[in-house]
Amino acid sequence: MDPYAFPFIAALLDAAYAGLMQLADVLEPLAGSAAAAASVLVVTLLVRAALVPAGISQAKAEQLRSRLAPKLRALQRRYGRDRERLQRETMKLYADENASPFAGCLPLLAQAPVLAVVYALFALPTIAGHANALLADQLLGVPLGASLVGAVAGGTATAATFAVFGAIVAVIAVAAEITRRRFRPPAIEGPDASPLASAGVRHAMETLPFTTAVVALFVPLAAAVYLATTVVWTLVQRIVLRRRYPLAAES
Repeated sequence: MDPYAFPFIAALLDAAYAGLMQLADVLEPLAGSAAAAASVLVVTLLVRAALVPAGISQAKAEQLRSRLAPKLRALQRRYGRDRERLQRETMKLYADENASPFAGCLPLLAQAPVLAVVYALFALPTIAGHANALLADQLLGVPLGASLVGAVAGGTATAATFAVFGAIVAVIAVAAEITRRRFRPPAIEGPDASPLASAGVRHAMETLPFTTAVVALFVPLAAAVYLATTVVWTLVQRIVLRRRYPLAAES
């Protein structure tokens, strides 16, 4: 069943859609034919700005985990063979630190429905039973409802199609590479190292940001603009928050 077909979600999505189209009308005198694409950019920035508190919570949680990591590894070495005792000592450590092992998880989960609704505005051909008029507008001659893969498969791809999607993919790829270099997870050697710190897992985590560039080839142009804006915002936000809340090894 389509989750966007539920009455409450459909009504919420339709209201957001109406606001998005009104914003496009407001931006038209400034952006001209690119007003619809500009509205996608503005809405994405506004939503990401509203979710900054969630990002701060996640940065604080990451800082906490880095600070407690040596103590947790020490507990693992000491009580690794006694899983029950290890669990008790781990929870005691978090209690002594007045912290939770699930810190940062709730804000991450809370923002997921918001982002799902916003993404739907830029990807769904129909909203609440009517056509998504946003996708009929264009950016530099490329319909916001067209995907690069779909245009190539349908024989409708033009030089503008390749240029616009190429620029978006390049922005995402550059942001992903900067993210990989600046936020590479540290290697932890030794028998007490977590399986999550293994070379294979670390490599997978490093390449994960690049998957967004691949996804951008398959989604409508409006959604690709959303993805590029989100990736760049997330990178800048992480850089700023990492300086404000440095990890234990960096402070």
